[in-house]
Amino acid sequence: MPSDVRDALDAMGLELEPREVEQLRAFLGMLLGANETTNLTAITEPAAAWKKHILDALTLVPALSSIEPSEPGGEDQERPIGSDNAGARPVRVIDIGSGGGVPVLPLAIVLPTHDFTLVESTGKKARFLEAAVNALGLTNAHVRAERAETLGQDRAMRERFDAAMARALGHLAVVCELTSAFVRPGGAVLAVKGEKADVELEECSGGKGALGLLGLRHVQTHPTPTGRLVILEKTTRTPRTYPRRPGEPARVPLGLARN
Repeated sequence: MPSDVRDALDAMGLELEPREVEQLRAFLGMLLGANETTNLTAITEPAAAWKKHILDALTLVPALSSIEPSEPGGEDQERPIGSDNAGARPVRVIDIGSGGGVPVLPLAIVLPTHDFTLVESTGKKARFLEAAVNALGLTNAHVRAERAETLGQDRAMRERFDAAMARALGHLAVVCELTSAFVRPGGAVLAVKGEKADVELEECSGGKGALGLLGLRHVQTHPTPTGRLVILEKTTRTPRTYPRRPGEPARVPLGLARN
């Protein structure tokens, strides 16, 4: 691990076990190796990958660690983020558009108390994710090779997760529509965004914006080494009409004027 990445993790108060560092190194090796035949990342230099993939991913640890699971058998009950009543099961997190496995697989390595579902519709990428999960021995990560729009209309999947996250998935309005249906009321959406985060958040606000339509509210925005982390809370159930049909959320982002 590069010294600047280790120093940044120390500053965050995040101390990794030697086994976790080795797993992270192994994951990067698999990612960069597979990238030679499958387009998984534009970052091909190992030192840069440690910073822009591993370090950036682990900046989500505090936010995910603050989320507790809903009560056993009580997933439908509203529960505020950070409440004191702990459940007996793992925190359930769904990652939409998992691509090459960042940030979800580094997080699965360092957060064994959390159970991660990876959603990736591209076959080659999904197969890489499955191979990486198996090679790393991650029992808390599971791959679904499906469209988020289709999976989000599955009654067995709706509002059954404590948190949803997405990176490089498009405009925040698209992220909100593709994630919100999976999250229980009281849970969180974590959107890894770039420099346009504040502008997109403003465009999603208001009564006819994506946040209001989907039952979300902005909690806070944190800077990361490579961008911004937008944290949203699910306040009410998501209407059954969302997410819309495959491709429509990206083609016509919710609440935004047509081009």
